[in-house]
Amino acid sequence: MSIFRFPLLVWMGIGVLIISLGIRQSFGIFLSPMVMDFGTGREFFSFAIALQNLLFGAFQPFVGMAADRFGPSRIIVAGAIAYGSGLLLTALTTQPDWLYVSLGGLVGLGLSATSYVIILGAVARAVPAEHAAKAFGLTTAAGSFGMFAVIPGAQALLTHFDWRVTMELFAVACTLMVAFASFIKPASGEGSAVAEPQDSQTLKQALKEAFRHRGYWFIHAGFFVCGFHVMFIATHLPSYLADKGLSAQVAALALAYVGIFNIFGSYFWGLMGDHFDKRYVMTALYLARTVVIAAFVTLPVTDATASLFGAAIGFCWLGTVPLTSGLVRQIFGARYLSTLYGLVFFTHQVGSFLGAWAGGCIYDHYGTYEPIWWSTVVLAFAAALLHLPIDARPVTRLQPQPA
Repeated sequence: MSIFRFPLLVWMGIGVLIISLGIRQSFGIFLSPMVMDFGTGREFFSFAIALQNLLFGAFQPFVGMAADRFGPSRIIVAGAIAYGSGLLLTALTTQPDWLYVSLGGLVGLGLSATSYVIILGAVARAVPAEHAAKAFGLTTAAGSFGMFAVIPGAQALLTHFDWRVTMELFAVACTLMVAFASFIKPASGEGSAVAEPQDSQTLKQALKEAFRHRGYWFIHAGFFVCGFHVMFIATHLPSYLADKGLSAQVAALALAYVGIFNIFGSYFWGLMGDHFDKRYVMTALYLARTVVIAAFVTLPVTDATASLFGAAIGFCWLGTVPLTSGLVRQIFGARYLSTLYGLVFFTHQVGSFLGAWAGGCIYDHYGTYEPIWWSTVVLAFAAALLHLPIDARPVTRLQPQPA
C-alpha cells in the first residue's frame, strides 16, 4: 500500500501529532528563560517537566480505554482543551508552584489524549496488518516534523518576545487539534479491512492475556529506556551545550536536527519492521543509540559534533514507537491496542520522568551531566539485549481457525 492511499484519518492524526508533539519537544529551550524569570534552580523546572511526563503516562491507559470505547475524536478534543489551558495558565502564572498544575498536570493530561497512543490506535483499525508498521512509522515521523518545525519558531519567538508570549501562542495553536479531531473517525467499511477473530474478547480478558505474556514485560522494559533517553536529551541537551560554551541557536539547531532526521528515521525503522523481525530491528536501533551517545560524550563538544549528534540520535529517536506499537499489535491484535500500548507507554513515561528529573538533580548536585550521559549508554545496550528473547508470535487466540 502506497502512503498516499492511506485513509484521511491517518493524515488528520498526523496533523494532531505535529502540533501536540512539536510543542512538547520544544520545552527544553524554555528551561533557561523560565528559571531566570522565576529565580529557581534547574531541578525545579526539570521536576515540572518530569511530572508532566509521569502524568502523561499515568493518564495514558485510562485515556486509551476511553478511546477504545468512545472513539478517538472526542478524546482528542478534550485533550486539546486541557493542553491549551495548561499552556495558557503557565504563561499567566507568577508563582512557580503553579507550574506543577499547569505545565505538569494539565499539559500532561492533554498530551495523553493527543499523542501516539490515541492516534496509533485509530490507525491500527484503518490500515491492514501487513502495512501497520509502515503506517505507524509515517505517523510517528509526524511528531518529528513538528519538532523540526516548532523548535526554530519557538526560539525565534523567545528572541523577539519572551517565553510567556510564546506559551500563549502555543495555547492558541491547540485549537487546530480540535478541528483535525473531527475527521478522525473510522470510515464505513474500514473495520472489515482489519477484522480479526478477537472481536468478542473483553477488555479484562485482553489485560489478563497481556499480563501473562513474558514478552509484554520485556517490551515495557525496553520502552522505559527509550523514555529515559528522549526526555533527558530533549530537556537537558540545550543546557548541556550552553555549559560547553555553545550558543542557544546551536542548541536549538541540534534539537531541530533531532526532529528532521527522526522524520526519516521513524519511517525507516517502521519500514524495516514490516520487512524484518521487529525484535531484531529493535536490537539494532538500541545498539545504534549506544554507539551514538558514547561517541558524543567522548568526543569534544563543538558546533559540528552537536549538529552531528542531533542528526544521528534523531535517526533512531522515535523509531522505537512504530516498532514497539507494531510488536504489541502483532502479538495481541488491534482491538485493544490503545489500552495495551497505553500501558507500555506509561512505562515509557516513568522512564521520561526519571530522565528529565535525574538530569537536573544530578547537575545541581555534581555540577556536571557526565554521570547521567554514561548511564544512558549502559541503558541503551541493556535495551538492545532485552528484545532478543521476546516471543513475537501472535497469541493462540489470534490464530485463524479452520472453517
